[in-house]
Parts: sequence; C-alpha cells; structure tokens
Amino acid sequence: MTAQSALLSLTFIVLALLIWQLRWVLLVLFGAVVVAVALDVLIHQLQDRSRLARPQALLVVLAGLLLAGLIIGQLLLPELITQTQQLGKDLPELVNKLSGWLGDDPRFAALNQAFGPGVSPENLQSVGRQLLGVAGGAANSVIQVLLMVLLAILLALDPASHRGMVVALTPRPAREQMALLLDESRQALGGWLTGMTLSATTVFLLTWGGLLLLKAPLALLSALVCGLLTFVPTIGPTAATLLPTGLALLQSPQLVVSVLVFRLILQNLEAFLLTPLLLRKTVNLLPTVALMAQLSLGALLGLPGVLLALPLVVVLQVLMQRVLVQQVMDRWSS
Repeated sequence: MTAQSALLSLTFIVLALLIWQLRWVLLVLFGAVVVAVALDVLIHQLQDRSRLARPQALLVVLAGLLLAGLIIGQLLLPELITQTQQLGKDLPELVNKLSGWLGDDPRFAALNQAFGPGVSPENLQSVGRQLLGVAGGAANSVIQVLLMVLLAILLALDPASHRGMVVALTPRPAREQMALLLDESRQALGGWLTGMTLSATTVFLLTWGGLLLLKAPLALLSALVCGLLTFVPTIGPTAATLLPTGLALLQSPQLVVSVLVFRLILQNLEAFLLTPLLLRKTVNLLPTVALMAQLSLGALLGLPGVLLALPLVVVLQVLMQRVLVQQVMDRWSS
C-alpha cells in the first residue's frame, strides 16, 4: 500500500467517524430540507397564481398553514382531547382483557407474565417512572423539531443561494452535473411529498368515515393515526391498524372482524392503487427497498430514522441514477 492510498483510506475513516458523530445534526438538517421542499412546492404554486416575491409568498404560505391548523384544531381538537382521555380509560381494560385471554392459553404463559398481574397501582407507578425518563428525550425532540422548522424556513426563504453554495463547492468539471442533480432531487422529493400528502389525507377521511359507519369507538383518533402513519409506507399502515382493531375488541368480536376487514381493504387500495397513481410521474420506490431503508435507519437512528427513511431513499435513488448508473455503469467498457 502506497502512502497516498493509506492517507486516502485514513481520510475516509475519519470522515465516516465524523459523520457518525454528527448524525443527529445531519438528520435535523435533512429533515429541514424535506420541510423546505414542501414549503417550496406551495410557494411555487402561489407564485404561479400571483405576482408575489418569494419572501411575501413564504409569509403567505406560513400564515395560511397556521390559519388552517388553527381552524382544523378548533374543529377537531376538542373531540381529539375527549377521545384521547377515553383511550387512557380504555387502555387498562384492553390490557386486562388481553392478559386474561393469554392466561387461558398455556402456549402464551410466558407472554402473559410480561403483562403482569393486571393493572395495579404498583404497575402504574413503574410506568410513571419510565414515562419520566422518556420526558427528557421528548423535550430534546421538541427542541430538534423547532430547530428543524427554523432551518426549513431559512432554506425556503432563499433556496437559490444555498443551491449556488453547494454548486460552488463542487469541482468545476462536475458543477453542471451537480446543478442537475439538485434540481432532479428537488423535483422528485417535492412530487413524493405532494403525492403522499394527498394519499394520507384520503386515508384519514376514508378511515374516519368508515369507522363512523361501523360505529367503532374513537373513530377520529384512530383515523388521524392511520392518516399520519401513511407517510411511513409498509410499516405504518400495518401498525396503524392495531389501534382501531384493539379498541373494537372492547365492544365485540364481530366489530373487530369488521374493522380489520375494512382496514385491510383500505390499506390495499392505498398501497396498490392510490399511492402508485399519485406517484407515477415522480418517483417509483420498490417496496423491498423502502422496507430495508426503514429497518436499517430505524436500527441506526430510531423513530426519526424511520420517518425520514423514504425521503432519503427518494434522493438517493436520483443520485444513483444520475451518478452511479449514467456516469459509471453506462460507461463501463469490457
């Protein structure tokens, strides 16, 4: 090994260690880029219909989002608070019912011991101590989200300057390719966010209406969870089904079957019809790639990694197509 190759290898190792140490900073930065792209989509749509400059358009978009949030919160928040309180009351009953069923089956005796002997004050105190430990992490997460939103607003305020900075830091022969790569990444990420937002909104409304027709408990809360978890394909919709199914278990087995069948039908319609239809002109992610990305980033970074796995895969897919396929593989000569 020559001195030059050894120095290059050492540089890569140090760079990898530095990236790992700064992984949470980079995660917040990438989350800010995702939010900035979402704001940029709305800004462009507003500017196409008006003569507003970008700062004024950003201010109108932020004010519109805040106003929409206040209106939706005023309409839905009281019901959500009531249903959340009801969920807190129903959860111990659900745990006791599951514990009783597991206790009746010797095959699940070990699992039943994990639930413990019902819900007692001692168990609740233990859970309370664990929740206090989580509170510190939750406060840290809130600070990271606020920083991410602030960074996103700054990026959306003047994306051309940030784009120019990245292009300027690129070696001169590759600057044109970098500019194209940034533009394609923004287009792909913006299309993915638009499609997934429409898909999540549709899932929320259909789930809410379906659960109301089935007279399932806490329909609004369950629908909101199902809609939000639509942004986490493959894993999210399956996990979201557990809440309405578990709550239906408190009423009757017939309702459980009805809710489960309804959610399975809706989940398959969303996965195989609605989302592919909305994303057909922007990005095409294989389910295996999406699942492996979620599992890998989830293992490395926890829940934030799972949430940002798909936007990262969208950008990496553009990067691989533009750099690895077109610049390396297509020019490979035997």
